[in-house]
Amino acid sequence: MNHTRTQTYSPWPHRVALSTAAATLLLIFVGGLVTNTGAGLAVPDWPTTFGYNMFLYPWSQMVDGIFYEHSHRLIGSLVGLLTVALALVLWWKEPAGSTRRLGIIAVGAVIVQGVLGGLRVILTPTGGELALIHGVLAQAFFALIVSVAVLTSGEWKQRPGTLMTADDKMIRCLCLLAVGAVCLQIFFGGMLTHIGDWILAHLLCAGGVAVFTCLLALRILRGHADQVRLVRPAIVLIGLLGLQLLLGLGAYVNRFTSFEIPFATVSRLALPTVHRMTGSLMLATCIILTLRAYRMPRYGQTVANRGLLVDRVGA
Repeated sequence: MNHTRTQTYSPWPHRVALSTAAATLLLIFVGGLVTNTGAGLAVPDWPTTFGYNMFLYPWSQMVDGIFYEHSHRLIGSLVGLLTVALALVLWWKEPAGSTRRLGIIAVGAVIVQGVLGGLRVILTPTGGELALIHGVLAQAFFALIVSVAVLTSGEWKQRPGTLMTADDKMIRCLCLLAVGAVCLQIFFGGMLTHIGDWILAHLLCAGGVAVFTCLLALRILRGHADQVRLVRPAIVLIGLLGLQLLLGLGAYVNRFTSFEIPFATVSRLALPTVHRMTGSLMLATCIILTLRAYRMPRYGQTVANRGLLVDRVGA
């Protein structure tokens, strides 16, 4: 049976999903550059660029803020094309089920995201609110594509070989709490960036993210050290948390204090942008952990199945 699964498994949905996720992460990074350079309105029209077809705009005129904003549009178009390709590959290679539906949802989400980006340019008075929605939806879209990448991976086509112990419910609960805390932190980060003074909520939520991710990683490392598929992302999550806290501290000092940090010109741009991208990677890692944790067989079900098997053998 495993041999048949290996033969029928196609790696192409997974490959296209990974490519789409990588392009989306790049888009989030460039979007951060657009926000932190104030280049969001450097191109005043949409879907054209200074009257040009977006794809025919002269490269020689992509300077200063126009470079960031127009690059963001081009990468967004690439993400849109990859998302459509992903939906088609899923429909062609994947069996009927939830993964196909996720592909269709992704196409709808990327269209909405593109329209929101354009409306932010056209409806200038509501730019802050639309920018917030645009940024939060970008993170949700990235999480969706990461989920598709996990669901189309080779490991997902096979039965999990390792069983969780009796605290599997706690692992799952901590996974959900970590995902929720990171999502809330991303939202408060967007509020701080686009709306105004939400620094206290952002800092408090950062504490919650640190607590839940540390508890999750420690429980996995102490009780499930033999489960590589959980241990590796748990270690990555702790590393990302440490990096995120350092970046957040640097961004706070740079924006809310008079203290001069080295390479101030570059730091003012790099710190919040990389901070945003690291938050995306933390969300992706939490999503991977959650999906893998819920894929593990439940301890109670395993014990019951073993007992039923012993009864049958004894009979």
